[in-house]
Amino acid sequence: MRSSLHDLLPPTVRRALSKFGQDIANARRKRHLTIAMMAERMGVAPNTYRRVERGDPAVAMGAYAMALFVLGFGNALGDLIDARRDEVGLQLDEERLPQRVRVKKAPSSL
Repeated sequence: MRSSLHDLLPPTVRRALSKFGQDIANARRKRHLTIAMMAERMGVAPNTYRRVERGDPAVAMGAYAMALFVLGFGNALGDLIDARRDEVGLQLDEERLPQRVRVKKAPSSL
């Protein structure tokens, strides 16, 4: 049965998840690892790992993170939305800069 989450996802996100799963499958095969070996190293059932390779959006993000770790891409998830590379966020920060900076006067003591 297909999850309702799958139906809610925009087509571009579904395609991206599918490609991500296929990329994980390709990386596994390049490393000569079986599905059973991957599942064991990730600590999940083989069926769950198969769903990762299909890009199933209902699979926990932790399973995808473990797949990346097992394949040697442990830092990839942490760098995905790094604030230093967030061009839109950096542009918005720049637009919010004040035009002038005023120093508040210190209260005078009597």
